[in-house]
Amino acid sequence: HRPVPEGAKVLHGDIRDASSARAALGDHHFDAVVNWIAFTPEQVQADIDLFRGRTGQYVFISSASAYQTPPAALPITESTPLRNPEWLYSRNKIACEDLLTRAYREDGFPATIVRPSHTYDHTLLPISGGWTTVARMRQGKKVFVHGDGTSLWVMTHNSDFAKGFVGLLGNPH
Repeated sequence: HRPVPEGAKVLHGDIRDASSARAALGDHHFDAVVNWIAFTPEQVQADIDLFRGRTGQYVFISSASAYQTPPAALPITESTPLRNPEWLYSRNKIACEDLLTRAYREDGFPATIVRPSHTYDHTLLPISGGWTTVARMRQGKKVFVHGDGTSLWVMTHNSDFAKGFVGLLGNPH
């Protein structure tokens, strides 16, 4: 529920309905397409079919949770294996990445993969309980954390994420 930036053209359609998406996109071609809401290989395949030949870059928002869990070594880097037997969400993101990598290698589909961690802003608190957790803190009550409280977890403010992200758009490397 954020305002549309001035000068943006809004296209209305249902991305999960191929005919609706094709009708909304018409004959538009895009410098970059960013998908923040694909969670399964089927959804990514639909995007590959829809945007092949009509975008210079397809950016898939994956997840840092795709990295090896538990990690064999720290720090986690780009060369850390992708394997998370603990969470289906992460395994699906890995499968999406595999699909995009194949599409790039076999057909030159212009895919870029981004693996952000927990990203937040003033409307989405970086804690799993949201405002309930803040209320508990204010009342001096215990706060629930994921796992046993010892795992490393990166939190990124949306403005910090945006600084790096914007530099990826249109970047041929």
